[in-house]
Amino acid sequence: MTEPVNPNPNPNPNPNPNSLLNKTIQKISGAYAPATIRAYKEDFICFIAFCDEHSLSSLPAIPQAVCLFIKRLIAIGKSSAGIRRAICGLSSIHQLNSFTDVTAHPDVKLEMKRMHRQLGRYRKQAHPITWETLSKLIPENLESIRDYRDRALLLIAYDTLARRSELVSYQVNNLSTHTKGGNTYYHMRIRKSKTDQEGDGRIAHIRKLTYLATQEWIQQAQITEGFLFRGISRGNILLKSLGGGQVNRIYKRLAKSANLDQSIIDQISGHSMRVGAAQDLLTSGASMPMIMSRGRWSKTDTVMKYIENFTSPYEEIE
Repeated sequence: MTEPVNPNPNPNPNPNPNSLLNKTIQKISGAYAPATIRAYKEDFICFIAFCDEHSLSSLPAIPQAVCLFIKRLIAIGKSSAGIRRAICGLSSIHQLNSFTDVTAHPDVKLEMKRMHRQLGRYRKQAHPITWETLSKLIPENLESIRDYRDRALLLIAYDTLARRSELVSYQVNNLSTHTKGGNTYYHMRIRKSKTDQEGDGRIAHIRKLTYLATQEWIQQAQITEGFLFRGISRGNILLKSLGGGQVNRIYKRLAKSANLDQSIIDQISGHSMRVGAAQDLLTSGASMPMIMSRGRWSKTDTVMKYIENFTSPYEEIE
């Protein structure tokens, strides 16, 4: 007689969820973006704690546990996007450990539908840093190495529509020029991005103004290799790299120095530069395919979220 196939082939019938989670994180290291791995880990640690609190199994989990977890996330004020991220992580962790995807259960799908009906799918858009706003953020008087760094960072972020992860991963040798027909062109090589996890790379065109400002930063920082943008300590000591979370703080600090309204500063995030640059492209008459190419977007609906609050200057004419 043929033995029944075990739908959950994991050999350990009572696995330790924390141990399995750590092994899973090690397994996927390098295969997923660091931000994705960090999100998976943080969300699943919360799920383990929730299940322990209710004496429920977290790995593998039962549909009831996931449904209750969704309700808890709603109760503590998580956004619908944050809840979707958490459930996506639960799905991946289960599948990576050869467990049945509990999030595919009809009860879980129904709970997600209830969540979306209650919270909606809308994600609040970051305040756009358009060229008009950007010109106010650029330091007028370059008095410190930090000023040179901030000016170059702003211009590179705007010209390349850089995500935070892309911006902090740029290398000194990614900056290049070439001459054709008597004209000089300036480029930044994007080694890897959210939509290019295999690292095929893309070339982004930048303006001469941006190239020269970046070269000035390189000279002031006296760097010849490694990461292009670096953190700077309070003692003006140059660090080896710049964290993605620091980009948001730099934007907000410069906005505060430019005396922007606090309500605007509160809405500025690491996405603000991409939102503003995309809206400026739309104003200039760029087509949707052109905007998608410049911003390395693979889905039209994603771009539409960036430009949904855009108001054409022509629309203001009565």
